[in-house]
This record gives sequence, structure tokens and C-alpha cells, in this order.
Amino acid sequence: MNIHDLEAFVAVVETGSIVGASARLNLTQPGVTRRIQNLEERLATPLLDRQSKPLKPTASGREAYEHGRRVLRSLEDLKAGVSPAGEVRGEFRLGIMPYLSTSALSEPLDSLRAAFPQLTLKITSSLSPRLVEQVLHSEIDAVAVCLADGVAPPPELVGDDLGVQAVLLIASPSLGVSKPAEHTDLARYPWVLNETGCGFRAFIRHRFEVARLPFHVGVEAQGADLRMSLVARGHGIGVVTPGALSGSPWRDAVEVVDCPGFKPQVRCWLLHRPPAGRLARPIAVFRDALAEALKGPMPLMS
Repeated sequence: MNIHDLEAFVAVVETGSIVGASARLNLTQPGVTRRIQNLEERLATPLLDRQSKPLKPTASGREAYEHGRRVLRSLEDLKAGVSPAGEVRGEFRLGIMPYLSTSALSEPLDSLRAAFPQLTLKITSSLSPRLVEQVLHSEIDAVAVCLADGVAPPPELVGDDLGVQAVLLIASPSLGVSKPAEHTDLARYPWVLNETGCGFRAFIRHRFEVARLPFHVGVEAQGADLRMSLVARGHGIGVVTPGALSGSPWRDAVEVVDCPGFKPQVRCWLLHRPPAGRLARPIAVFRDALAEALKGPMPLMS
């Protein structure tokens, strides 16, 4: 099997097009197409669904992609292992959920770049379920995610527990939420939350379902500033970190809802597929720096 054919196939899957793969590999589009055809002939099965836009792998193609990424990773590990300088090179595809993005992309990113200047970082932002799926399929090398406390990562992944993150409940004074509030009081109000897939949203929904209480999302919105403004205008109860609240321009327009029996929290994880190979040290550096960053005040969820 030709490694160049495999590289072309992986590039098409990851970019979603022949054009994108051509640009990545600095190869003509007919050249990319020819390499894909060579690989399909070698494996005696179609690897791409030509009717889909962007191009997507067939069931066989998805399997070939996962194996192909591991083969290419092994070759990169081999090159790194015999390099006289021992420098880690190549790509490090890192997924970060929005809630962690500001913390992860400050000191941890600086530490990673300082320790491995020859490493090319490709950063993806998405909600935790999508990132977990991507790292399971070898589309991303490592992900920083939040899962509802008590929910374990998939057993196929190596998981480093970065600890529990808690948030404050906030609302506009105009809502008239009881002080202090009971769990049943909160069920009377709508919520302003991120889209489905947000760890805090999953935690809150689960707690309400266990208590057999109604749970209603009044506004589903992406973007931290937008959610804070909606809460300030009385559209429902929201969640925010202590540090975010103190630095927000909306802090005087909202109040903290004290509900002693209900404290939303999630657990943060850094996940990757084994073996880490040449990325073992970069993953460890990023993990340790992120764990340290999470000990301090965190910014508002995005």
C-alpha cells in the first residue's frame, strides 16, 4: 500500500473536498483523485461517498480513515524517535469545549508553544459530545471537555481528571426568585442556557428529572455575552462562574440565586486515544498547565 495514497485519502476526509486536500498536500486535484482511486482499487471497496458535499467517507472509508490516521501517526512517531535533536514535530490536533477555551488558550497554550516550538497546533472548538466523538474516531488527538459529574469518559480513551468546576445561578431581580430558593422554586422559571450538549445543561436537566420537576429552557443561545444579557433582561435563570460574574458588564443587572440544595457542577477531563506516541509529552504539558489554570477564577462560559 502506498503511503502517499493514504495521506491523500486522510486529507480528503479531514478537509471534506478534493480541493482542500490538494491545497494541503500541494498536489494537483487530478493527482489527489488518482491517489484515492489507487487506494480504493487496492482495498477493493469505495472509500468516499461522491454524492455528498462535503465529501464523506463510506462505512468502509471511516474504518480506513481510522486505521490510516494511526498508520500515519506511527510514521510520525518513528521519525520523531530517530530525530537527532529529539524535537517533537508535526501536527497536534487539540479540541477544546467553549467553556474551557479562555483558560486553555492562555497560559496552557503558551506553555505548549514554548516547550514544543516545532509543533503545529490545530485547535477545534465544539461541545463535549462532539469532541468526544471526534477523538474516538481519531479525528482529533486530544480534547479538553466537561462531563456531568459522575459520568465517566468512554473506556477506549485515556482520561485525566482535571477536577470539578462549579458555577453560580443568576437571575434578574425582576424575576422575583425566592431568597433563599428551593429546588422546587427554580422549576417555576425558564432557563437561559447553551445548546444541547452543554455539560451544565445536562447536569441541571438530570437533577430536575430525578426530582420529577419540570425543566424548561426559555432561550437557547450560543455566546456568553448574549446569554448574560438575556438573563439580565429577565428571560430566565442562567449559570456563570464567579470570576466571570465579577468581570461582566451585566453584574449589576443580575443577582446570585442562593439555592443551598442545588449546586450545578461538572467534571473537566483531558482525553486522548492510546497510545499517545510522540504526543505524550505535549499532552502532559498541556494537561498540567490546564489543571493549574482551572484552579483560579475562570471566565464566562462561551
